[in-house]
Amino acid sequence: MDNAHLAEHLRFFQELGVTGVSLDARWRRRAAAAETVARGSLVEEVPDGAAAEEAAPVAEPVMLSRSPAEALQHIRAEIGDCTRCKLHRLGRRQIVFGVGNPSADLMFVGEAPGADEDIQGIPFVGRAGQLLTKIIEAIGLGRDDVYIANVIKCRPPENRNPEPDEVESCEPFLFQQIDRIRPKVIVALGTFAAKALLKTQDPISRLRGRMYDYRGAKLIPTFHPAFLLRSPDRKRDVWEDMKKVRALLQEPNET
Repeated sequence: MDNAHLAEHLRFFQELGVTGVSLDARWRRRAAAAETVARGSLVEEVPDGAAAEEAAPVAEPVMLSRSPAEALQHIRAEIGDCTRCKLHRLGRRQIVFGVGNPSADLMFVGEAPGADEDIQGIPFVGRAGQLLTKIIEAIGLGRDDVYIANVIKCRPPENRNPEPDEVESCEPFLFQQIDRIRPKVIVALGTFAAKALLKTQDPISRLRGRMYDYRGAKLIPTFHPAFLLRSPDRKRDVWEDMKKVRALLQEPNET
């Protein structure tokens, strides 16, 4: 990183209100270790009783487990070139599935792809995405350490909010992503994502600052990076939320 980029990062951290940075990476997720822990694979249950006895004599064991990466590939294949809702005929270029570490402890969920995401097929790559990257780096992680997805996988026309029927068609795939990744913490980015996940009509200003139990994870709502671009004075609120995220990630996993 050159001096100009370093200065830009330091200015951003100052805007957040960061007073120091720890170089202790012991709490970080180790990708190699992630593949060996129990939560790193999904094993289909074998029925008990007589059915289990019938399954026992199989000569060659059948591999029923999938790694998180394989499970996510399966979900993406299930989506296909989706025509489940009207967005497929309203100008979307491609499906924007998700990106990042399939075994991530931290997952970010946004609203929907925008124009840049629709072109590149990757969530959060525009100006808001660049700001999200800086927020991730502010807690000592990189984009490759986390997983990023949206409530819906196709860009709505003119970046309008997704409509109820579109969410209904698409959110089951997000739930599958969450259940396969099994993150420790989920950050809901913005009003729409928080409302969709928590099934509430409360605004993000009321939801943020609190923590919710959600599908085996802790869910923390915060402002969307696009909102911060318009209201940079709220960056300190996001930093307070991200400090909670960092603290949760540092907690030891339950055994």
